[in-house]
Amino acid sequence: MIVRMGLALLAAFAGGAVLGKLLLPVLYRLKFGQNIYELAPEAHKKKQGTPIMGGLVIALAGFAAALLFCKYDAQGVSLLLAFFILAFGNLLIGFADDMTKIRRGKNGGLSPKQKLAVQTVLALLFSIWCSRQSAVGTAIEIPFLHAQLDLGLLYVPLMTFVIVGTTNSANLLDGLDGLLSSVSMVDFITLGVLCVLAGKENLGIGCAALCGGCMAFLLYNAYPARMFMGDTGSMFIGGAVSAAAVLLRQPLLLILIAFWMMMSSVSDLIQFAYFRATHGKRIFRMAPIHHHFELGGMHEAKIVMMYLVTTLALCVLALLGAA
Repeated sequence: MIVRMGLALLAAFAGGAVLGKLLLPVLYRLKFGQNIYELAPEAHKKKQGTPIMGGLVIALAGFAAALLFCKYDAQGVSLLLAFFILAFGNLLIGFADDMTKIRRGKNGGLSPKQKLAVQTVLALLFSIWCSRQSAVGTAIEIPFLHAQLDLGLLYVPLMTFVIVGTTNSANLLDGLDGLLSSVSMVDFITLGVLCVLAGKENLGIGCAALCGGCMAFLLYNAYPARMFMGDTGSMFIGGAVSAAAVLLRQPLLLILIAFWMMMSSVSDLIQFAYFRATHGKRIFRMAPIHHHFELGGMHEAKIVMMYLVTTLALCVLALLGAA
């Protein structure tokens, strides 16, 4: 199992590195460039026109490597396909959002209601499917206590909420060069180790492959970024992370594994609520919170490193909680 995961990671890294090199000039030729939000930090204005949709590198390289090295047993393949179906379903939503932005020539894409409606349907169908599988079911693991909690009828609505929330949180975290891709690299390898502990080999291979895809994408996305993943990539990652956690019966570990994704959403909600309550005042310089740090004088690369080190520590804690 470990060997297959390692091979999948390396194959996705090599394939992603080549795919990124081929994709970059195509995106330039098609003029698929980023339209910077008018209220974004001043330092971001120079990023106008940077190619987006680079998330295809992670998705395609990871999927191909997973298929190449997975074991073809019925249950393992069904879990792997469910994992990627949810991830690619969210990728299509992100792709539509990116294309809408490109056509309009501005930062706004699909409306939040449009995205939320389709995401909810996807997450709902996925949660219903999971609830009916013997390998998943309606029980979830309680970290550190080595106990299970059967959610019963609450399982489907709660898992739907977890999936939609994680997907949109990943989307919010994608705001600095190399931020989401580096944090997700750690998240996926952690989820892969959890798959080893749970004996879910094919799912572990899928997670390892996406770790390799993120590593390859960082070759083009690390500061200063030559390519952005766009909503195409961020929603794919959010869907994949949440899918893996649900299939592992470990949604509670997302509090640790996806900490910075969730903090992006929490800081956004706090900012909005405080702004409304105080009639225009802000608790953060800018939300999500990584922009607060940026406007406080921290360099992008330093923020990414802070997030990466914190994620590493929290993921180690998550593994201890599951062991």
